[in-house]
Amino acid sequence: MFTFLLVVQAIIAAMLVTVILMQRSEGGGLGMGGSPSGFMSARGAADFLTRSTTILASLFVGLSIVMAVIASVQHAPSTIDTSLSKTQTPAAAGGDAPPIAGQDPLAGAAQSVDNAAAPAAPEKKTGNETVPLAN
Repeated sequence: MFTFLLVVQAIIAAMLVTVILMQRSEGGGLGMGGSPSGFMSARGAADFLTRSTTILASLFVGLSIVMAVIASVQHAPSTIDTSLSKTQTPAAAGGDAPPIAGQDPLAGAAQSVDNAAAPAAPEKKTGNETVPLAN
C-alpha cells in the first residue's frame, strides 16, 4: 500500500511541476498561447491552470500527511546489530582487574608483594599474546 501511494505521489509531483511551468508568468513561462475564443482562451487557460495547481498541491500535501501516518504506524521492529559491540574478557589471574563487588580490594596485596620480591623465571613468549586495548 505504501509503495502504491509513493508512486501516486510521484505522479502528482510530476503533474504539479508541469502545471506550474505551463502558467504564464512575468517571463512568459512555458505556457502556450491559446486561441482568443473558446475554453483555452488566455483567461480560461489561466483559470484552469490555477485551479489545477491548487488541486494538485492539495493532493500532494494531503498524500504526504497520509504517508507519514502510515509510515509511523507500520514501523517494523528494529534489530540491533551486535557484531560491533564492545565485549570485555575477564582479566588474567595476575592482571590489573578491577575489584569485584563484595571483595576486599587489598586482600591479595600482601601476596603480590611477596611474589614481587622473589625473582620470577622469565616466561617464553609464544606469539599468541594479546595486547589489551586502551578504553
